[in-house]
Amino acid sequence: MSPQLIITLSVTISVACAVLGLYYFWRDGKSPTFVDRLSVIADRESKGVRLSTPIATGQETGLFNVIVPRLSGGLKPRTGIEQQKLKLKMARAGFNGNHSAELFLGLKMICLIGGGFLGSTIGLAVAGIHQPALFWAGIVACVSFYLPDLVLRRLTIKRQQEIQRCLPKALDLLIVAIDVGQGLDAAIQRVTKEIARNSRALSQEFALYSMQLQMGKSRADALHDLGMRCGVQDMNSFAGVLIQADRFGASIVKTMRQLSESARRKRRQRAEEKAQRTAVQMIFPLVLFIFPGLFIVLVGPAVILLLRDLALKP
Repeated sequence: MSPQLIITLSVTISVACAVLGLYYFWRDGKSPTFVDRLSVIADRESKGVRLSTPIATGQETGLFNVIVPRLSGGLKPRTGIEQQKLKLKMARAGFNGNHSAELFLGLKMICLIGGGFLGSTIGLAVAGIHQPALFWAGIVACVSFYLPDLVLRRLTIKRQQEIQRCLPKALDLLIVAIDVGQGLDAAIQRVTKEIARNSRALSQEFALYSMQLQMGKSRADALHDLGMRCGVQDMNSFAGVLIQADRFGASIVKTMRQLSESARRKRRQRAEEKAQRTAVQMIFPLVLFIFPGLFIVLVGPAVILLLRDLALKP
């Protein structure tokens, strides 16, 4: 591949990426619907205000909040099921905002474009124009594009582990609060404040559950959303047990005691499983780092004496 062709392709791809970014910035932004336009027009006419400025219904402010959602237009899911999956994925990582999915997709687009430019720069600096810099640009762009997914997955796993670890303590506090006469919703609000220091993620989930109840959602739907948002098996069991107890009128305290014992037993089993895996995992550092040193210290002097004796013999 000639250097002229490489430079031409690099310039063409850079210009195409820039044009594509500008297109998604101006075309795929969140535009007001027809009903929103009519409502704004009626409101302004009722107040005697002339429509001398464009109609804008969004409340996004700041450069980051304006550019990033518009860049995400090309990556937005086309079906409602895919959109719900993306929102659930963001919620399990702790991002429950209205524009969290758009910001995430926009960040992926920014990483893709930035990775392409960075890869081109690295390719030209390392390999020069005599080597295909597009290879470096493609590799860095692909890695940068999937980097937000890896970070999001890591945040999700860490958050789920925190919820799973602190849920038995929260259940014990709920049992104590219900025993003293508080209702389930009031007990959850009390526990939300108490566990905020130990588990911010679990406190946020309980606070969101309380907020949904205050907004008029039924307890069963709020508990179902709580279990789906967390993505933790113990939390799903907690939500399912409370839904069944509320539906059939069973004793909540007795049910929660059984659930707390089950959660502690599962946590103990997971700890024992990790302890049993540790013995197998320690084989690799022993073989690679400890055994060679011991072999040199123990066998090294004998080898040196043997070689010396062999050298002295005629």
